[in-house]
Amino acid sequence: MKKYSFILLIFLIACQQPKQKVVEEEWIQLFNGKDLSGWSMKISGYELNNNYNNTFRVEDSLLKVCYNEYTEFNGEYGHLFYKDKFSHYILRVEYRFVGEQVPGGEGWAFKNSGVMFHAQSAESMGLDQDFPVCIEAQFLGGSGEGERPTANLCTPGTNVYICDTLVTQHCISSTSRTYHGEEWVTVELHVFGDSIIHHIIEGDTVLTYTKPHIGGGNIPEGYPVPPGTPVKEGYIAVQAESHPVHFRKVELLNLEK
Repeated sequence: MKKYSFILLIFLIACQQPKQKVVEEEWIQLFNGKDLSGWSMKISGYELNNNYNNTFRVEDSLLKVCYNEYTEFNGEYGHLFYKDKFSHYILRVEYRFVGEQVPGGEGWAFKNSGVMFHAQSAESMGLDQDFPVCIEAQFLGGSGEGERPTANLCTPGTNVYICDTLVTQHCISSTSRTYHGEEWVTVELHVFGDSIIHHIIEGDTVLTYTKPHIGGGNIPEGYPVPPGTPVKEGYIAVQAESHPVHFRKVELLNLEK
């Protein structure tokens, strides 16, 4: 009888223990799958929100960078900015390259796009400024031959540290595999202010760096933030560099809460 009383006592104690609260992840859909609500665009050579040649559009529930209304590309580098800025977050993007590069596009821009983050605002960019001051997660596609990793790092107007060493070169390759076709690729950026940033492809960490700050040789003339200033937050933008690219997901988990 004592054995069963002991078991009953344990059962009653267990039932009275406070239940752990399950916190659901609240992902923000930056791209709503319907339109460009919440986004503004800046194309080099054109005023804010001039969507030259309908470069950015939403079709078939996809955010598309298209060049079918161009006859030739003449440096109209474009960026589509989300309205809010963030500091600590996980950004998840699904993208694919499609079709052919528009005539006039640079060789390095073949199957080249990306996500700019910790970026200056679209409103603060100069009329002819090609790229915002930011950190860029560069997306590249393969040509069918050789290796061309994706989720690389480029640093327009910024510098970072890797393994406690200052890196001043403009682009640093990741360890990802090459995606040669038109398959969808999932990229995650785990961003923790100005401390540490991870690039993750299909669940594998392919690049890690720390201490992003203003620096390098690509700072626009008159930029109001001095070199050496830590970059703790900023805007997020998707890129248009002369090759068609589709985005079917751009979502963010805000870690500041």
